[in-house]
Amino acid sequence: MARIPVTPRTVVERRDLTAVRGGRVAVPDPDRLIHLQFRRFAGCPVCNLHLRSVVLRHREIEAAGVREVVVFHSPAEQLAPHAADLPFAVVADPDRRLYAEFGVERAPRALLDPRVWGPIVRAVVSGTWNVVRGRERLPAARPHGGRLGLPGDFLVAPDGRVLAAKYGEHAYDQWSVDQLLELAARADARGDGERRTPDSGA
Repeated sequence: MARIPVTPRTVVERRDLTAVRGGRVAVPDPDRLIHLQFRRFAGCPVCNLHLRSVVLRHREIEAAGVREVVVFHSPAEQLAPHAADLPFAVVADPDRRLYAEFGVERAPRALLDPRVWGPIVRAVVSGTWNVVRGRERLPAARPHGGRLGLPGDFLVAPDGRVLAAKYGEHAYDQWSVDQLLELAARADARGDGERRTPDSGA
């Protein structure tokens, strides 16, 4: 897939996405920032490792005026059991249309980059323990869309402007919660968390 990168000041057209647990998700959100995360496949161990950190600090993220929207390239029926207990919207994009629109790629370096090997080991060990305890489910043996997806992170203002973007260089290369909160604080200081109108002087 050829990357057409989304950069700060790119304007995202409004669309309503369908969450796997039902309901519609407006992107951009008219009232708050959106953190649009592109993850990999349903049950991906390194994705789960990262998302656990997001779950632990979800209230803090919401208090910063940010709504999490997480996209996977798995069908909704595969994704739903893995998303059942997540406190934010999870969206299935099995045809990778959003991935293509935002330029989020697949590449062998997703798993071959040495920087991802440590997180993979931690993810497999902790994921196995969580599966044994019934807190997580195993991924499919042959996940839809393969295992070579790369992550992407986008912070989108209420008026649709992309305020920040990150394209992962390997499967565990994404914003940390601290980095996200720092970006949200900068947006708040600039007034970018509010919808801009022709009368706002923007």
